[in-house]
Amino acid sequence: MSDHLLIVDDDPDLRELLADYLGRNGFRVSGVADGRGLWAALEQAPVDLVILDLMLPGDDGLVLCRTLRARSPIPIIMLTARGDDTDRIVGLEMGADDYLPKPFNPRELLARIKSILRRARSLPTEPGETRRFQFAGWTLDVDARQLVAPDGVLMPLGAGDYRLLRVFLEHPQRVLNRDQLLDLTQGREAMPFDRSIDVQVSRLRRRLRDDPRDAALIKTVRNEGYVLAAQVHREF
Repeated sequence: MSDHLLIVDDDPDLRELLADYLGRNGFRVSGVADGRGLWAALEQAPVDLVILDLMLPGDDGLVLCRTLRARSPIPIIMLTARGDDTDRIVGLEMGADDYLPKPFNPRELLARIKSILRRARSLPTEPGETRRFQFAGWTLDVDARQLVAPDGVLMPLGAGDYRLLRVFLEHPQRVLNRDQLLDLTQGREAMPFDRSIDVQVSRLRRRLRDDPRDAALIKTVRNEGYVLAAQVHREF
């Protein structure tokens, strides 16, 4: 069955254009105009990825992104105002997996969608692979995609958080630069001055209760990148 995409945008012309283009490229596409439509659509049928506009009537895209991320790991691509870095960064902070400034080429959106879906599916455990990671008292259950804190509290993980944590756990005590992290988590090359991975690392640190001013788990290596400074034990 083809993947189901949900477009949340109050511009009916854009919804129709994207639905037609993405439909011709093998996707099932639904479109709604606001948050009420988003929640109704999610109740009616499973959705594989949400394309979420920032400027919406009622609850805006940031509020919806944050609420959806707290409920589900469904990948989210945020559509933001052209050149507005603040919106882009806040969107990533709220849990979006990627962003695209308007106006955009539908082919670029298609490439981003395929990349995110491909990487989301490349991470589930296959027979013989790691089923559980343990590090610094934390446990990541790969089958359930659940992160459990040392005190037993279940920490919510969005799709982007999960992918980034998996990358660090697969490469412990190894410095990974921003380009490598972007490629491994999002499947795209870094653009000049692209700091989105810094935002995602910051968000993951909060999930791990890792104080960015004196990070003990995910450390910043000046002018090089980031490193998971913990021993990692795998269960198969």
